[in-house]
Amino acid sequence: MKVRTILDQIDLGAIALPEFQRGYVWNRDQVRNFMWSLYRKHPVGSLLVWATKVDSTASRGDSAAPSGTVELLLDGQQRITSLYGLIRGKPPRFFDGNALAFSGLFFHLDEEQFEFYAPMKMKDNPLWLDVTDLMKTGSGTAIQRMVTNPVFQKNLPTYVNRLNAIDNIKEIELHIEKVSGEDKTVDVVVDIFNRVNTGGTKLSKGDLALARICAAWPEARDTMKGILARWRNAGFEFRLELLMRCVNALLTGEALFSAMKDVTVPAFREALGKTEKAIDFLLNTVSSRLGLDHDAVLGSHYAFPTMVRYYHDGGGKIPDSGERDRLLYWFVHAFLWGRYSGSTESVLTQDLNILKEGKGITGLIDLLRRHRGNLTLNADDFKGWSRGARFYPLLYLLTRVGAARDWDWGTELKANLLGKLSALQVHHIFPKKILYEHGYEKAEVNALANLTFLTQETNLLVSDTSPENYIPGFMKKNPGAIESHWIPMDPLLWKVERFPDFLAARRELLAKAANQFLESLVTGKIPEGEPVANVLDRQAPLPPGSISTDEEERHLQETNQWVVEQGLPEGELRFELVEEPGGTPLAILDLAWPSGVQEGLSAPVALILNEGQEVEEAANRLGYRFFKSVGAFKAYIEQEVLKESTPLGK
Repeated sequence: MKVRTILDQIDLGAIALPEFQRGYVWNRDQVRNFMWSLYRKHPVGSLLVWATKVDSTASRGDSAAPSGTVELLLDGQQRITSLYGLIRGKPPRFFDGNALAFSGLFFHLDEEQFEFYAPMKMKDNPLWLDVTDLMKTGSGTAIQRMVTNPVFQKNLPTYVNRLNAIDNIKEIELHIEKVSGEDKTVDVVVDIFNRVNTGGTKLSKGDLALARICAAWPEARDTMKGILARWRNAGFEFRLELLMRCVNALLTGEALFSAMKDVTVPAFREALGKTEKAIDFLLNTVSSRLGLDHDAVLGSHYAFPTMVRYYHDGGGKIPDSGERDRLLYWFVHAFLWGRYSGSTESVLTQDLNILKEGKGITGLIDLLRRHRGNLTLNADDFKGWSRGARFYPLLYLLTRVGAARDWDWGTELKANLLGKLSALQVHHIFPKKILYEHGYEKAEVNALANLTFLTQETNLLVSDTSPENYIPGFMKKNPGAIESHWIPMDPLLWKVERFPDFLAARRELLAKAANQFLESLVTGKIPEGEPVANVLDRQAPLPPGSISTDEEERHLQETNQWVVEQGLPEGELRFELVEEPGGTPLAILDLAWPSGVQEGLSAPVALILNEGQEVEEAANRLGYRFFKSVGAFKAYIEQEVLKESTPLGK
């Protein structure tokens, strides 16, 4: 199909140009090189489209295709977006990116060079021609101006040929591979695309399902981004993929996006509104009842589709406080045991089927119990380390819902705590500096049993003081405050030499407290707390960065396991990058080795997937060497780390 015809089809809505998650990412160098290839008639690759049905009752572009079908451009978005911007002089509909990347491209008639406008170099020089102006008016108009200008007379035939070569880019035939047929569901098409596009950004099923909706309702993406922005401003990071999963679960009761193949725009819009209301309720409930009041401690994001469906099945409400607490009990155990950390869609299908069968929350809890054997926690469950551990949110939960008190202020650190004491910071009971000086390893230093939560003021007050020195003072000032954090009260365990014994004793205390709370939650014995304000009304912006999709998390976990298999230390998932002193959060790194993959021998390393410039700048600022793809990261490990650590002769 000719380039001009493709652009016409985009204007008519017959071909949709969805930008998916990453939007338009080409820079000016890529645009310039692409135009040079077209000008020279070099091969630029074929396009891949998916012919699918859409809701023909909704407008699409300037007019709706009468057949109710649309061809979604899967592979070739960056190329066609660039051509559209250069030829039309404006971005296409659905554009999400920086239009300056293709604005102001000029061509030098003598040197045959494409460059972006530079006033000092190009002003008043007629040999520099505006490519977009030429494309819009046609080469004929430009040639007429040349004929009357003596500057062009010497090489007029050559210039005419070059102008026509640029104008004729619109006539270039681009081969289009089409995926069509009733059997080509969202799931099948995503698999086809990701197999073809092995070296590029992977397409998610949520991306494609949304692209199909956007073809009939162009405002869908912006509407959903507005919802996500509201949650983000309150401290919760949900991505489009997850929101789409929640909508799908509410609307169809299914895990697979293929279930949305015949969904109309009105039905989707209604389901989106109900989903937003459901997640609002759930975030407020999880925050007020469990104290999990920001994204880093939220636990499993992927449990939300199941909870949204449960809420919807109840007519947009939870029957009573007992059912609510049993749902929260299931939610806590779902993230503690990594319910959705493996094959998310198959597990989600199981849970949604339980709800379809009318077994409700009891069925969900029974299914968890069958998979686990029992849901009782033991001390060894708290042997994890780092803020990425599954039991980290539980530690925060216990602080917020129990009677844990700030050591200096004496105030209970409750979920409904407001004002300057509201935000809590992680505190190492045995300071990192002291432990490292005594030869303890990172996993011991950052063990969950060595962490607790305090206000910023108290955290700074303690600083690097040894517990055997600071605990007696706080005990005298606020009796019972130290004990409220499940800290062993044997003074001998506060000595750095007894640190391993301290960890073992505290793990026992934490397990006992967690079991008591969870048992009270499931049996309805926890009294109602004080009324709290809507957590979504607050302004608590998150540091940039987050794991985007269940597939992305799976890739990260597999990569982490691969690193361990190479004999290297395990990395930390969702590592919070903070600036000392004060612990100001800068960004969330998907997977990080803050001490390097060879501790003490290499720079801090991070793997960050599908993140923005803010995350990269934060990592750079604190000296991290970061990689934006699993392949690049593994190449670094194999070529630089493992190779250097291999003994000579091996």
